[in-house]
Amino acid sequence: QFIQHLISITHRQWLYRNARIYYTVTPSYSTEKLWDKLSSRVSSSAAASVKARAKDAASAFSSFKPDLNERGAAFIANHRSRRRPSLSEDSSVASLNKGKHGIHKSSHGRFAGDMKRPIFQTSALVSLKRSFTGNSVMSCTESVAAASSASDASAADEDRRKYPPLTTFFQSFHHSYLSHLSAETPSNLEKSLALQLRLGGSHPGRPIYNGHYVRVRPTPLTNPKLVIYSREMAKELRLSSWEVQSEAFVKYFSGDVEGATADHEGIGEVETWATPYALSIMGRRYTNNCPYGTGDGYGDGRAISIGEVLIPKRSASLTNGDISQLYPVNASRFELQLKGAGQTPFFRGADGRAVLRSSIREFLASEAMHHLGISTTRALSLIVSDGPEGNKSMRPWYSSGGRKVNVPSMDDPRLAQYSDKEKREIISQLSVQAKADPDTMVEEKCAITTRVATSFVRVGHLDLFARRVEMVQQSGDEGIEVNNVKDTEQYRELEDMMWHACYREYYDEAYAPYWEMKDATSAALALMKASMKRIAEMVAGWVRVGFVQGNFNADNCLVGGRTMDYGPFGFLDVYHPLSAKWTGSGDHFGFMNQPKAGFANFAVLVESLLPIIDANGSNADEIRDEILVNAQKVFSHAVDKAINSKLGLELSPPEMAREVDELWEEIEPLLRTARADWTLFWRQLTYVAAEFSPTKSSISEAESHPDFDRMMENLLGNENTNPFYDPLSDEHRESLLAWLQKWHKTLVCAHKHAISLPSSDSILPPEERMRLSNPKYTLREWMLVEAYTKADGGKFVTPDFSLIHELYSLTKDPYGEGSAESHEKYYRRAPDESLRAGGTAFMS
Repeated sequence: QFIQHLISITHRQWLYRNARIYYTVTPSYSTEKLWDKLSSRVSSSAAASVKARAKDAASAFSSFKPDLNERGAAFIANHRSRRRPSLSEDSSVASLNKGKHGIHKSSHGRFAGDMKRPIFQTSALVSLKRSFTGNSVMSCTESVAAASSASDASAADEDRRKYPPLTTFFQSFHHSYLSHLSAETPSNLEKSLALQLRLGGSHPGRPIYNGHYVRVRPTPLTNPKLVIYSREMAKELRLSSWEVQSEAFVKYFSGDVEGATADHEGIGEVETWATPYALSIMGRRYTNNCPYGTGDGYGDGRAISIGEVLIPKRSASLTNGDISQLYPVNASRFELQLKGAGQTPFFRGADGRAVLRSSIREFLASEAMHHLGISTTRALSLIVSDGPEGNKSMRPWYSSGGRKVNVPSMDDPRLAQYSDKEKREIISQLSVQAKADPDTMVEEKCAITTRVATSFVRVGHLDLFARRVEMVQQSGDEGIEVNNVKDTEQYRELEDMMWHACYREYYDEAYAPYWEMKDATSAALALMKASMKRIAEMVAGWVRVGFVQGNFNADNCLVGGRTMDYGPFGFLDVYHPLSAKWTGSGDHFGFMNQPKAGFANFAVLVESLLPIIDANGSNADEIRDEILVNAQKVFSHAVDKAINSKLGLELSPPEMAREVDELWEEIEPLLRTARADWTLFWRQLTYVAAEFSPTKSSISEAESHPDFDRMMENLLGNENTNPFYDPLSDEHRESLLAWLQKWHKTLVCAHKHAISLPSSDSILPPEERMRLSNPKYTLREWMLVEAYTKADGGKFVTPDFSLIHELYSLTKDPYGEGSAESHEKYYRRAPDESLRAGGTAFMS
C-alpha cells in the first residue's frame, strides 16, 4: 500500500518497479531504508525532491508495515518467477533488463507473473481507499461484475460515480501482449538508435531489429471533441454513458493518456505500444516499402494500442476480484487502438494522423460490418480536433474540376466496329479501370477513431518473425545450424508469437490442449485450421454483402479472421467482379478476387508457421501441401454457400448442386454487362421470393401457375429501386425472364427438400433466409461523402454531425425495412454523377 501510494504522488513508474524489486528481495526493509536505496538510483537533486514528496506518505503509512501474509507471499513468489522488460520514462525508448539471450518472457497459461500485476494494482487501490476513508468498499470491477439485474446495475453505476471516470476501465487492464511477448534487446536498441542518429534523427522513425512491440506514447489531439460513440461497444467495455461524456474519456481516447489518468491515484504508468509486422501482397513478400530495404521498419505507423482489458461475463465465478482466473470462459478480452494517434518508430514519412473524413468512414464502416453479421474490429469512439486551434493535416484529394472520369457510351464512334454485346463488355471493363489520382492538396481536420478487437494479431506479425528465422537458417549467422534453430532468439520470438495468437484467438482449439505439453507443432496446425475457416467465412461474407476491402495485404489480414483497416474500402454500387474503390487495388483486390486474396494471405500464415513445424521434427512440405489443398476447398465452399444463400438455395440437396451453380453462372454475365446494382438486385429478388413463396400455396400451384411477368415487374421495382443502371436491352430482358423462371423452379424444389428434413420445423421460409442474406441498406460511398462534407463544415459553416448519427442508426438494422424516410432516401441506386466522381467512385 505504501509503495502504491508513492507512485500515485510521484508518477514515476521506475520508482514503483524498483521499490517492488527491493522489497521482494529484502522484505525487512523499513520505509526509510527503502527510500535510501531508491534515492541512490537518482541524482542528488531528484533524490531530495522525491524524498521530500514522500515524507508525508511514509508517516501516514508507518502503521502499515509490509508483512508476509498469504497474499503478499504469493505476490513475492510470482514476482521472483517472472522476467519482464522494464519501463522507461521515455515512451519511445524501452529500457530493458537483459536476461538469458537478451529476451524477457513470461509464461503463458494462467500467468503466475505479469498477468497478476493489474490485479495487485486494483487490490492496492481498494485497500488504499479503505485506509483513507475507514470504510469497507468494493472495487469498481467487483461492483459491476456483481450487478446481475437492472436494479443491481443501477446501484453499481451509482457506486462507480464515487470514483473518477474510467476507474473500472483502468482497473481492468490486463496486457497479455506485453507480458507474453518481448521488447527490443538493449544491443538492438542501441544499434537502431545509432542508425537513426546517422540518418539525421529528426523524426521518430527507426528500424526495429527484434521484439514484438515498442512502447510509444500517443500524440494528443488539440481541443478534442467527441463526435460519436458506439453505445453497444461502450456497454461491452463497462463504460457508462456519464463516463463516455466525461473529460477523462475524451482525453484518453484522443491520446492524452497522462491528462486522463491525472485524477487516478495508484494505477501506475499506463502502458501504450505499437507493433512491427511484415508486408506480403498476394503471397509475395516485400521489403522495398521499408525505408531501410530490410523489412525492419514496417509496422504500426499511426496506430497505437492504449490498453488490453478483461471484462467479467458474470459474477458467479468472480473470486476476490481476480478476473485473470475467468479468462476465457467467463471473461472477455478486448484490445483498444487509437488510429491516427501520431508518429511511431514505424513512421515512413507521413504525419501519423488520420483526418476527419477517413475517421468517419472507419467508425461507420466498422459498426456497419458488425451489424451485417461479418466478423470485424469494432469502433468505440470518434473524436475530432475541433476549432481554429485544432490540429489539421494536408492531404491529396480531388478538386471539383478534376473529380470526374469519362467512359464511352454505347454510341461512341470508337466502338462502332463492335457488336452491342461487345460494347457492353468494353464499357463495363473501362468503368472499373477509369480512375484517377488526386489532383490537389486540401487541409483537413485531424481525428482519432478508437478501434476494438479481441486482438489485432495480423498474419504480418507471424510473417515478420518467420522471415527472421529463415534468414538465420539461410545465412548460418553466428555459426547457427538448422538443427539447433530452436535455440535462437529469432525462433523463440516466432514461437512466442504463435502461442500468443493461439491464446488470444483460438484458446480452446489451439492453446489449452497443447500449452502444458509445449506441443508447438499441434498448436500451429490447430491455428492454421481454425484461422482458415474464419478467414474464408470473412471474405465470403464480403462477397455476400458487396464489400470491397481494397488493400487486402497479409498485414491487413487478422489471424482471427476479422475485417480491419477501413481505408480505401467501398460497398458496391455497380457490380463488376473487379470493382474496387482504391486506385491501387488492381485486379488482384477486385471484388470477386477477394477470396483469392484471402487464400493468398492464409498461405502466408501457413508458410510463417512452417519453421515451427520443421524445427519440431515434422515434414513441413507435406503439411503445407495438405493444408493448402484443403484450404482451397474451404474457401471455395464458403463463397458458394454465400452465393447460394443470396439465391435462397443454400438448403438445396446435393443432387441439385450443378443446377444451383448454373444459376449463378448464368446471371453473373447479365449483372455485369447490364450494370446491375449489387444490393438492389438481390433485395428485389428477395421481394419476388416473398410474393411468390412456395410456402404461400401448395407446391403444385406454385409450380403450375407462376406469374413470371409479375415477377419481372417486382424485380425491376420503380424509378429509384430498379437495380439496373442502364435500360435493359431486349436480349437482356429475355435472358432475365428465362433466368427468373429457372430460379423459381429451383427454389420450389429446394423448399420441397428442406421441409422433408428432420429439422424442418426450425427452418425459416426461403424468402426469410434470403432477407437475412441480402441487406437492404449498405454504407454506400455517396452517403459517406455527404456525411463527412457536412461534418467538416467550413470557414463560415458550423460543422454538422447529424448525418453521421443518422447513418449510424441506419446501419444498425441493415436487413430490416427501415422507415419510410430511410427507404426513400437510401434504398436507391447511386446518383449517376457519383459513379464517375473522384473521391466517390474511386479514391487514393
